[in-house]
Amino acid sequence: MYSYRKGKTNWIFARYVLGTGTALAMAIVAVCPATAQVGPQLIRGFPGMVYTMSNDAAGNELLAFDRAPDGTLTMAGAYATGGLGAGEGLGSQAGIAISADHRWVFVVNAGSNDVSAFQATPGGLMLRDVEPTLGVQPVSVAVHGDLLYVLNADGAGAIQGFEVSNEGDLTPIMDSMRPLSGAAMTAPAQIGFTPDGGVLVVTEKATSLIDTYVVLGDGTTSGPNVFASSGQTPFGFDFTSRGSLLVSEAFGGGAAMSAASSYSVAADGALEVISASIESYQTAACWLVVNPNNRQAYTTNTGSNTITGYVIDGADNLSLLDGDGVTAFSGDGTGPLDAAFTTNGRFLYILNAGSHEIAVFRVHKPDGSLMLIQTVSDLPEAANGMAAH
Repeated sequence: MYSYRKGKTNWIFARYVLGTGTALAMAIVAVCPATAQVGPQLIRGFPGMVYTMSNDAAGNELLAFDRAPDGTLTMAGAYATGGLGAGEGLGSQAGIAISADHRWVFVVNAGSNDVSAFQATPGGLMLRDVEPTLGVQPVSVAVHGDLLYVLNADGAGAIQGFEVSNEGDLTPIMDSMRPLSGAAMTAPAQIGFTPDGGVLVVTEKATSLIDTYVVLGDGTTSGPNVFASSGQTPFGFDFTSRGSLLVSEAFGGGAAMSAASSYSVAADGALEVISASIESYQTAACWLVVNPNNRQAYTTNTGSNTITGYVIDGADNLSLLDGDGVTAFSGDGTGPLDAAFTTNGRFLYILNAGSHEIAVFRVHKPDGSLMLIQTVSDLPEAANGMAAH
C-alpha cells in the first residue's frame, strides 16, 4: 500500500455526495451520497498521469500522480489551484477535466466559485489562470478543443462557456450562460461534450431529467432540450466512441435499485433510449465511466461499496458483466465515488472517499474483470474528482 500522506481524518458519508445545503438535496445525498507541449510524465519516462483534488475549503489543491507502465501510482506533487474547495462532497462527476492533447488540466473550485487552468510542463504543472464561473458552486467541467464549459449547481443551476487560449487564459464567452430545466432546484451532477463536440449534456439528480445543448459556431449553445431520464436520479455519464450516452441511475439511493441506461444522441440534441434502466442490484450507482475499448462500462456504487461492470455490444446495448452486479467489492466503508480510465483502457482508478484512498484496478482482457493491484492511502478528507490518461 502506497500512502499519499499520514494522518487520516473521519469521513461523513452524506457530505461526499451532494452538499447543496437543501433538504431535498440532503435526502438524495444521504442515500447516494483537460502546438502541444511535452508533459511532465513523458520527461520522467512515465506513460501517464492521474489527478484528484483536495477540495479543501481553506485552499484547493490539484494532486498529481505519475502512472507507471504497470498502472501503479507515485505522488508527483500537490499544486494550489488559487481557489477554495467545498470541504465536502460535490455530488458530481468530472470536477477535473483533461484536454485531449493532455496539455491542460482544469479544476473546479466550488468554495470560491471559480475554475483553474493548469498547463503540463517539463517541470510539472503550472497554474495559468483562475476565472470566476459567473455562477455559484461549480461542480463539473468539460473541455473540447478550445471550448471549456462549467456547470454551476446552486439553485436551478446553469452552464457557462469559456474560450481557452494557447497560453491557457480562460475568457468567458459572451451570452453563453444557459439555464438548466428551469426547476427551482435541479441538483445537477455532470456536464460533458459528445465525442464530436457538437452537443453538451447535463444530468439533473433532483428532477430526473437530462438536458442537451447544441454547440454553435461561436461557442455558445442553443437549448436546453429537456428529456426524461429512463430511470430515477441520473448521475454520472460517459460516451462510447460511437457517440452513445451511458448514464448511471442512483434511484434516490434506494437499496439494490441502481441501474444504467444508454441513449443515442442526435445532432440536434435529441435523445433516444437504446437500453432502458438495466438493473445492477446495487445501491447508489453515482459515477459511470466507459472503457476506451468500448466493450465495458463501470459504475461505482457508493451505498453498497461495489463496482458494477456492464458489457457494451456493437449497438451500445448494455448487459451486466456479472449476474449479481458485483464486478468488484471495494471493501466495507470504502464509499467508492469518482472513477477514471487510462487512455489505453488497461487501468481503472477509483476514489474511495470512505477510506481516503485511490484504488488501482487492472482490467483483464477480453472479459473486463477487475483485479486490485494498489491502493494509495491517506488522501485528504474532502478529496473529490478523478481524471487520468
